[in-house]
Amino acid sequence: MKKIICLLGITLSLAACSNKSKVAQVIQGKVERDEIAVVGKIAGRIDQILVREGDFVKKGDTLAVLDIPEVEAKKAQAQGAVKSAEAQYSMSVHGATANQLKQLNAKKLALNEQYQFAKKSLQRLEAMVKDSLVPQQQYDEVFAKYQGAQAQLIAVDAEIADVKNGVRLEQQTMALGQQDRALGALQEVQAAEKERYIISPQNMQIETVTLKLGELALPGYTLFKGSLQTTTYFRFTIAESDLKNYEKGKTVTIGIPYKNSEIQGIVQNIKQIGAYANIATAYPDYDMQEPLYELVVKPSNNTQVQDILTKSTVTLKR
Repeated sequence: MKKIICLLGITLSLAACSNKSKVAQVIQGKVERDEIAVVGKIAGRIDQILVREGDFVKKGDTLAVLDIPEVEAKKAQAQGAVKSAEAQYSMSVHGATANQLKQLNAKKLALNEQYQFAKKSLQRLEAMVKDSLVPQQQYDEVFAKYQGAQAQLIAVDAEIADVKNGVRLEQQTMALGQQDRALGALQEVQAAEKERYIISPQNMQIETVTLKLGELALPGYTLFKGSLQTTTYFRFTIAESDLKNYEKGKTVTIGIPYKNSEIQGIVQNIKQIGAYANIATAYPDYDMQEPLYELVVKPSNNTQVQDILTKSTVTLKR
């Protein structure tokens, strides 16, 4: 029995040594990709979700639709303001209508009759007042009526001229400014209406959908998280003693254990690691006194890494 136990122990020890030897021959790292967050600009409830986690989407694809009833109400208000402002500006440019001009001409005829009557009456009294046939008071009253009729006739002539020539330029400019302001408010509402549609900013793979139907999406809240497939790179942690084996621009072989395959990559960058949390190697076998460095490798052919899972383990031969 003791012999069996001893043999079993020796076997396990040899297997452990063999595994340790294999681990020592490679450096383990991780598959990394740049991530992007898609957020909403205005508050609304999730009305539709058009993608699922794992889907590949293109730039411009609609990811979700928000329900924002306040936008419809503001849009109706803005459209009403635009119609009102356009009508005011049109009226300031074209002046009075034909019926209003007829009324002013009729008013002028009546005032002209009053003026002519007052003028004749004044002419008759001028000779009589010289001969003292009528008192000065009566003459002054007729003269005042003459001046009033003359002033009213001048005023209606000026009013008719304004109607024919249109409103003053300052008033037209003011009406045009009100129209532009109303159009700007409508454009603002139309821009907010477009924000109902959550659009993909780039080609990416959907990693996370954070909300469900009916939930409230607040401004700036992340609705989707995605990874950019064209930004795939491999990250390894190496000790200072291994730096001699890798140079920037050198071609290396990357192993993908879960796919049992290998691809070629190019060393893009080497930098010192300042935080323990940045270590990518799962089973470090370096001297704890050695400084550590991050080795970034870009694949030589991006099409070979499209289906490799983010954060999966890769290996680099020593």
